[in-house]
Amino acid sequence: MGVEAHKDLLGSIGVDVERHAKMMGMGLEAYKNQFMSQENRPKGMEYFDWFMSEIQGQRIAEINQLRAEKKPAVGTFCIFVPEEIVTGAGGACYGLCGGSPATIPDAETELPRNICPLIKSAHGFKLQRTCAYTQSSDFIYGETTCEAKKKSWEILAKHHPVHVMNIPHMKREKDLRMWKEEIVEFKEHIEEVTGKKLSLEEMKEGTRIVNEKRKALLRLDALRGMNPDVMPISGKDGLFVVQMGFLDDPVRYTEKVNELCDELEQRVRDGVSVFPKDTPRLMVLGTPFAPPNWKLHNAVENTGGAVINEESCIGHRYFKDNVNLDGVNDEDTLMERLMERYAEIDCACFTPNTPRIDKIVQMYKDRKADGVIYYTLSFCHTYNVEAHLVTEALEKEGIPCLVIESDYSPEDAGQIKTRVEAFLESLTFKKKATAFKNK
Repeated sequence: MGVEAHKDLLGSIGVDVERHAKMMGMGLEAYKNQFMSQENRPKGMEYFDWFMSEIQGQRIAEINQLRAEKKPAVGTFCIFVPEEIVTGAGGACYGLCGGSPATIPDAETELPRNICPLIKSAHGFKLQRTCAYTQSSDFIYGETTCEAKKKSWEILAKHHPVHVMNIPHMKREKDLRMWKEEIVEFKEHIEEVTGKKLSLEEMKEGTRIVNEKRKALLRLDALRGMNPDVMPISGKDGLFVVQMGFLDDPVRYTEKVNELCDELEQRVRDGVSVFPKDTPRLMVLGTPFAPPNWKLHNAVENTGGAVINEESCIGHRYFKDNVNLDGVNDEDTLMERLMERYAEIDCACFTPNTPRIDKIVQMYKDRKADGVIYYTLSFCHTYNVEAHLVTEALEKEGIPCLVIESDYSPEDAGQIKTRVEAFLESLTFKKKATAFKNK
């Protein structure tokens, strides 16, 4: 199976099949080396290994089957997309390729060098025609979370249909009213794509499906981070499972995540940990990790640490809140509830954004973590600037923090590993000193 079995389909949607196959081959090889070589992996990861092998094969076939049935396929780079509406329409809402340095030179023929590598990588995938998800999208969802994205949509729209949703940068009452209107307009755009009006029950069912997916991810998050003596799954595997939640069919995915969590719960009861008991436990904060961006997690877990969660769009920020469906009997109420749920996201684009800082400190205490890494992509000004406020609050609480800024290039992998190793040594020394003092 895999890409080879779907060459005709890939060609029919405009994929550069030869270039695409080469990139997929490299990606699968990297995945095997970095993930499948791990010892004592949960058996439940076998499904996600399979999904990786079919990530641009069978899953692409499934999406294009939905399109043939006049159901929407929506590609996105952001968690502000109201995926409940797409799911309610029977369609697929998924993240687009954007974590590779290989496509950035193509993007820089149209975009500046000194902007976010995620934006450039994703734009380059479109120019190269090497992302089957992009090629399968009826439209790409854009949002106004940062200046670079906001202007890049205008250029991307030359190459692919784009629907831009205006996300306010404050959460005042007038901002939230506008946001609700944007969600209504998004629903109307989906109806234009499908040629069919969405019923209230369809949208509520889509919301229930996405709520269940987020509940499963919250369960995984707790199993990764809330048991100080037992870490039943590696941080790398935990991250990968979350990443695949932005690509897989939500019903199937939820079932497989819950199956994995059943196994992890048994591991916790049995004391089966993938790391030694005294391994330093780190939280990772900041910008999202688009696959195949696994560089930081590799650095941590290859030098004696463990990543126990991600405070990120691909992480806790995505699944921490659900849509309240209690008493929803009309469309206007549902739109209000959707807006309320999405307004709980504490993206750095908002000002003020103190709830994010409060959440980070509480998460650290709840998980009994040993330290945090504040990770940002180069030229991501919103997170780079907010780092000052976050690290200031962490210092006040006595929480050890390492700040790392990077891009998708492998060139700084050695430097990052050296800095992480030194940070882990300082945490280990601190724990020993505390233990000695308390004797």
